[in-house]
Amino acid sequence: MRARRLLFASVLPLLLVMMALPALSEDAFTPVIASALRPATFAVLGTDNKLHLVYELVITNTGSAPATIEKIDVVSGDASAKVVASFEGDALHARLRATGRGEEAVSPIESSGSRLFLVDFTMDKDSHPPATLLHRFHLMAAGPPGSPKGETVPYTDTMAPISVGTDVTVLGPPLEGKGWVAFNGCCEPTGIHRGSALSVNGQIYFAQRFAIDWMLLYPDAKVFHGDGKSVKDYAGYGVKVIAVADGTVVDTLANLDNQIPGILPDPKSITIKNVDGNHIVLDLGHGKYAFYAHLQKDSLLVSMGDHVKRGQVLALLGNTGNTSAPHLHFHLMDGASVLGSSGLPYVIDHFAVAGQLPAAQFNASGIDGEWSKDLSAHPSSKKSEFPLDLTVVDF
Repeated sequence: MRARRLLFASVLPLLLVMMALPALSEDAFTPVIASALRPATFAVLGTDNKLHLVYELVITNTGSAPATIEKIDVVSGDASAKVVASFEGDALHARLRATGRGEEAVSPIESSGSRLFLVDFTMDKDSHPPATLLHRFHLMAAGPPGSPKGETVPYTDTMAPISVGTDVTVLGPPLEGKGWVAFNGCCEPTGIHRGSALSVNGQIYFAQRFAIDWMLLYPDAKVFHGDGKSVKDYAGYGVKVIAVADGTVVDTLANLDNQIPGILPDPKSITIKNVDGNHIVLDLGHGKYAFYAHLQKDSLLVSMGDHVKRGQVLALLGNTGNTSAPHLHFHLMDGASVLGSSGLPYVIDHFAVAGQLPAAQFNASGIDGEWSKDLSAHPSSKKSEFPLDLTVVDF
């Protein structure tokens, strides 16, 4: 009797779970398939007081005819009727990329062709993102087997689940002082870092998903003085770069010469090792790594295996590697490989927002501008937020 009671007790929970599961729908041919490039995304609080979710989908047309995506809805995994973001028209096409290096791609997707889709959207700060997101595709694609060749029919399929995590790392600042601008920052799909997909070690990675190019403003709100052809013309050149957290040095490069500002290196000279110039990778523990790039030659004060403390000076800001002006490239990643890792979001524990540069002016003039009218006389204090593109920060 005891054995029977134990057997009944072990089976009952399983039966209850099975009774609670929805009935399986009938199988159906799906000419377009999709999956999340990474299993999880994170909701990170930006300096616009909104939660930002940034990730990618891989879409493949398995049908015999070209497939045209008309709309993608991001829906709650708990309630698929709840749409949290939608992309169609220009907003959809701006986020389609060819696989590999991520150049912009066109729709329709050819038979057996693949695309990357760059997802980015915001939610209210006080909202509670679903634990899982799904993606409802509205598209025209090949009909089921036996359909006339080249014929397309409308489909609506929900697929590509991705979990939403809350483990956003809190860091200290990578620099000190006032007037630092977050150039090439998150999260628009046209951003240099945001769209940088690279195929490394057999996988596609967005290591620079949340990367920032930090450049310093002079007191007159200019990035450089003079003609800008010397590294010494720039306000940030030679500034101390500091550790964002306690960690261990796991990769360094220190012997590359500065690039002349305004001139990129010969593409034939670029390798995975030197593309980011003199650099440092810190292992922060828990599978998270901080990356500092474009450092000044022979300025590194740390070596492989060194343990560092938050705020410790690591090196000096330079202009080495694939760069056209002195700046600090910083990002957080889930592995020690500079490009063969996935970029992670983070927040900085305390800083002040001193202004926001206008995107239209930056797109028109680049760093060759003067932004005193865009700076605030009363910077606003921030805690545990992520600086967004063109935000001016006081550390």
